[in-house]
Amino acid sequence: MKAFTIHAVLFDFDGTLTQPGAIDFAKIKKELGCPPDIAILEFIDTLPTSEQRRQAMSILDQFETDSAKASYPNEGAEKLLHWLKAQSIPFGIITRNSLRSVEQALKNFKTVVKGDFSIIITRDDPASPKPSPDGVLLAADKIGANPANLLMVGDYIFDIQAGAAAGALTALINPSNSSDQVPSHQLPLDSDAIESDYQITRLAELKNIVRLGCPLTGGKLSNDLLEGFLQSFHTDDPSVLIHPRVGEDTAAVDVSCEEVLVLKADPITFATDSVGMYAVLVNANDVVTSGGVPRWFLTTLLFPVGVTASAIGALMSDLSRICHENGITLCGGHTEITEAVNRPIVTGMMVGTVAKDRLIDKRNIEPGDKILLTKAAAVEGTAIIAREFGDRLRVLGLSSELIEESRHFLDDISIIPEAKIAAESPGVSAMHDVTEGGVATAVRELGIAAGCGLRIDMDAMPIFPQTREIGRLLDIDPLGLIGSGSLLICCRPAYQQQLCDTITQAGIAVACIGVVTDSASGVEAVGTKDDTIWPSFKVDEITRLFG
Repeated sequence: MKAFTIHAVLFDFDGTLTQPGAIDFAKIKKELGCPPDIAILEFIDTLPTSEQRRQAMSILDQFETDSAKASYPNEGAEKLLHWLKAQSIPFGIITRNSLRSVEQALKNFKTVVKGDFSIIITRDDPASPKPSPDGVLLAADKIGANPANLLMVGDYIFDIQAGAAAGALTALINPSNSSDQVPSHQLPLDSDAIESDYQITRLAELKNIVRLGCPLTGGKLSNDLLEGFLQSFHTDDPSVLIHPRVGEDTAAVDVSCEEVLVLKADPITFATDSVGMYAVLVNANDVVTSGGVPRWFLTTLLFPVGVTASAIGALMSDLSRICHENGITLCGGHTEITEAVNRPIVTGMMVGTVAKDRLIDKRNIEPGDKILLTKAAAVEGTAIIAREFGDRLRVLGLSSELIEESRHFLDDISIIPEAKIAAESPGVSAMHDVTEGGVATAVRELGIAAGCGLRIDMDAMPIFPQTREIGRLLDIDPLGLIGSGSLLICCRPAYQQQLCDTITQAGIAVACIGVVTDSASGVEAVGTKDDTIWPSFKVDEITRLFG
């Protein structure tokens, strides 16, 4: 599911809102001299004189009008249009038919009249031939809606292609499998090959799609929508006794076979298009640093008033997918729409398990332990800057290629793979996740937790070229830049090379950046520069950009 907002709905006419009366297109084509494999309107356009085109169009108009007289509304059409009107959602028609035939067909509607439609675009409008995105864009402009907030509904490839090309959301009504239901003037339709956003079998189903795109008021998400979203959750973990469902306020997990529970809670409060991924991985990253395996996730989702149900569903879907990909069960939580927030807030609680003798405690660090860093400094920060300040970086001279590469660093903010390797390796005394404040802050925190001094070789610090260049252009120190995706590992010297080799073989970069000393807690920086000092940052470097 993707998040979307619907401000207007645009319908194809024949086959979508109406069922046209019997019309013999083979007979029309024969009378016009149109080849069987060419659409009638396109054939008429090829006629050499305006008089021939006028006469051919007159013949087509008469056939269409006769068909319109015998037409009738599609099942559920009038009820759907009344519901849209009650929701103050404007709707219109776009069709290859003539305005005359549309007006004739609307006479067969019992409770819907021409005036109920905000716009009717037909082939009589020269500014918007159909099939074409021009007609969809014209409709959006006249209705006063952004094309991205327009839902294009049709039963043929013409409609979906035109809507998609205009940037609209699309919904395909699958035609009957019976071949005699498909008008011969239309192109063949392979619905499986059409990339519509939604496929429905009847108009009544469209209401649920529109509901997903309507802004919501404060309070709880309606139970029917919530139940639909929860169905996407993977709940096959046998240890989960009470699963997430409507009416359940708690989750229950059987921990009788476990020794130690590792608990972590962290909110995601900043705006991002990957908030679901952040919520899961930021919490899971901390659990794995203790040697634990992330198992169960609970989350509280707070949305601002005006959010659409599709945005809520998209976030829930992302949470479920990320959990499933990492072997985690999303087993409960709470969802609310409230004026207390102006953007989505996700608070997560991760529960992991570990055997008591495999629990990794930073108090086990000893002088002489080697300090390793996976990947490089500021993996996360590099991605955020590339995503949020790409235009600014281009102006400063950074190539689009490097910006795109940096954007994809976000795919690497999980430290679960390398932490799992470290947890299963001998000689590992501690792990620490690099987050806000970057490597500089994480190293200081590691020293404080260990109660030992740390000596860091500045020349050994890995920094990706993209990060270094972005830092130079924006005057930002990579060591103070938010760095999820990097893991600090302390291990006994005898096991350093073995551990590094194993992590490298897993396709993860790792470097030895320092050693634990027997001095009082603090960080000593060494390197080729005489004035080398370990940096300190009161706030993360990225705040200077957003500030």
